Amino acid sequence: MAVNASAVKELRERTGAGMLDCKKALEETNGDIDKAVDVLREKGLSAAANKAGRTATEGTVESYIHAGGRIGVLVEINCETDFVGKTDQFKSFARDIAMHIAAANPLYVRREEVPADAIEKEKEILKAQALNEGKPEKIVEKMVEGRINKYYEEYCLLEQSFVKDPDKTISQLLNEKVSTIGENISIRRFARFELGEGLEKKVDNFVEEVMAQVK
Repeated sequence: MAVNASAVKELRERTGAGMLDCKKALEETNGDIDKAVDVLREKGLSAAANKAGRTATEGTVESYIHAGGRIGVLVEINCETDFVGKTDQFKSFARDIAMHIAAANPLYVRREEVPADAIEKEKEILKAQALNEGKPEKIVEKMVEGRINKYYEEYCLLEQSFVKDPDKTISQLLNEKVSTIGENISIRRFARFELGEGLEKKVDNFVEEVMAQVK
């Protein structure tokens, strides 16, 4: 089957595997990205494939507090050994992730954590939008799937563009660290607190404010 270029790009971002390997995996799985991820890992072609199954229970809980205490983030990032968890490289990575969460406000770590009912609700909204735009019903389903991927990119941490380097996703950044550090690394969970969240207040551009602090 013909493989969509955007699917190849997404698979590369999720696995760190080469473009040709991603294309072949998608052809083998008839375009199913989740199955293609498994194929690449089974073949050892994912950048972190040989380390992904190793236990990672050490690491750190990193914090980031935005200037003035307006936004606070706690993130747990695991690695395999206490030694690596104490290195400057690992700690710097953890700080970058905490800062990114403060700026980008993800809701989940990975797409598998998004509740099925939330996705179904989003699909219904996107389908109605596409039909209201006058799109032919026969292509609406494909459009909805494409827009659902945008939903994941917006709300799932691993699929967001890294605020300090928008050409790279958090998943790609993570895979790079796995390769250079040599241990399995996992972003397990996070909590983000925003002062007055849910109350009516002035809307600020926190991405710009956070980035201004790290320049």
